[in-house]
Amino acid sequence: MLDLKKLNCIYFLGIGGIGMSALARYFKSFGINVYGYDKTRTPLIDELLNEGIKIHFEENCDILPKNIDLVIYTPAIPLSHKELIYFKENKFNLKKRAEVLGQITEQFKTIAIAGTHGKTTITSIISHILSCANIPITSFIGGISKNINSNLLINKESKYIIVEADEYDRSFLTLHPDIAVISAMDADHLDIYKSKIYLDESFKLFAKQIKENGLLIHKSGLNLSNQKGKTRLTYHLKEKSDLFVSNISINKGKYIFDISGIHNISNIELGLPGLHNVENALAAIAVAKSIGIDDIVIKDALSTYQGVKRRFDYIINTEKFVYIDDYAHHPAEIKACILSIRDLFPNKKITGIFQPHLFTRTRDFADEFASSLELLDNLLLLDIYPARELPIDGINSQMLFNKIKLTNKQLVTKAEILSKLEAIKPEILLTMGAGDIDQLVKVIKQNYLN
Repeated sequence: MLDLKKLNCIYFLGIGGIGMSALARYFKSFGINVYGYDKTRTPLIDELLNEGIKIHFEENCDILPKNIDLVIYTPAIPLSHKELIYFKENKFNLKKRAEVLGQITEQFKTIAIAGTHGKTTITSIISHILSCANIPITSFIGGISKNINSNLLINKESKYIIVEADEYDRSFLTLHPDIAVISAMDADHLDIYKSKIYLDESFKLFAKQIKENGLLIHKSGLNLSNQKGKTRLTYHLKEKSDLFVSNISINKGKYIFDISGIHNISNIELGLPGLHNVENALAAIAVAKSIGIDDIVIKDALSTYQGVKRRFDYIINTEKFVYIDDYAHHPAEIKACILSIRDLFPNKKITGIFQPHLFTRTRDFADEFASSLELLDNLLLLDIYPARELPIDGINSQMLFNKIKLTNKQLVTKAEILSKLEAIKPEILLTMGAGDIDQLVKVIKQNYLN
């Protein structure tokens, strides 16, 4: 367990990441001096700077702060990074983000949300419900919750801590939750796992780490057998489970639905688009009911829940033009996002801008990406965002482009986007990706509003 009283100075390598920045804010709230490095200045980093966190943007060991007690780094930092090498050679107290998060959770009742899709939305919904129930919580959210305009919710009197349990690099195995949610186990991160079999095994290991007398909540149909000694609760959007959705309808862009099964709640209103988000809400409801929150509080909370930035995020929504931005970077997420738009706007054509994320993911799921992107009416495909990876021979956006059986498709650069949109004049525009495509959002918005 971390003793905050013994920490005076903490340094973050890769402070601009959504998980790293939440940790930085957490330690800053306890009066600890927080410093950091990142290679790119972003709006989120600007917020951290305004909060008094000192950040630089060059690999320079000469400007590091003195007397660093703890260095926290993200796996996205390359092993060749000069500062990482310096910290290792000089035997600094060096820990991965996931390890630190695991140590923080040891002093709380922990609710951990895992899954290859949906975990950020589920985390933020649970956090909002518990906040509306006046339960003191600390919550680390893997996105910016619109209700609090932050990725961190902190109360020094917290009873519960709510965290995302990240499967990348097996990070979630640092956690030992009291309640765990597993929303999906689709193949992903095969650069780490090599095979879906090993990904499944890691999820099973995570489930086994739930504390004695703890609760496992998971979508029905997942391969999570052999979880002896755990209380288990299943949920599903359509199939009969312990909790499932019934009588679903859309009214003025909002989903109205009932919950059936071991709990019955009628006329729930959710302003978040997408049937997949109704299922995400169902997972959050399962958590809320397991800790005894009243139905009325749950319904009120869901009706006021505003969502997470870059998760089916309405940027412009008028009669003539709708612009939605989404973090979707996996074929299943892209498919769910496009089909959700089809449900809400059945007679309008959708133009999508997609930035693939990682060479390995593009390689491993090229056919699936092609199939999902073919659901669009028009596609503008950007170059692959490499993140932590070096190029792979033959793996590029042209390769993916050739697989997509869509008449209206173009391979474009960021600089060409506005002119291409001017020519297409889309009814509905959708930007998708987990790289730096978010930096286009403001530019596109301003172009349409001017």
